[in-house]
Amino acid sequence: MSREHIPASVQRRVRERAQNRCEYCRISQESQEATFHVDHVLPRRHGGPTTLDNLALSCVSCSLRKGARTSALDPVTSASVALYDPRSSRWEDHFSVNVEFVIQGTTATGRVTVEVLRMNRPLAVAIRREEALRGRYPSS
Repeated sequence: MSREHIPASVQRRVRERAQNRCEYCRISQESQEATFHVDHVLPRRHGGPTTLDNLALSCVSCSLRKGARTSALDPVTSASVALYDPRSSRWEDHFSVNVEFVIQGTTATGRVTVEVLRMNRPLAVAIRREEALRGRYPSS
């Protein structure tokens, strides 16, 4: 599969807008060895354009797990629900972080996104905890 080149100037604007933080799990690029991806919120496969209003900064784990998905089944209702869209929704409207640094979906969209992206795998929770200790993880 060929990947469309996203101009460096556009990638830079996406990174600045996200403050070099994954727009899904909110970990910082600063603490990660692998370079975060500039991803299409609505994948190109589904007609998503390569424009600032359809691009998000994503850590490698969230990016690879999201892939071309746009929805998933809600674990509570079994209804098909759209994944979180950082361009049209506020993170705080769909997620919260508990004292153990576990991300909780507070809406159906939040729940499916947490599940599909496996946001609470042990390593991700440990990274959030370490970032919080260093004052780098945002409070909800």
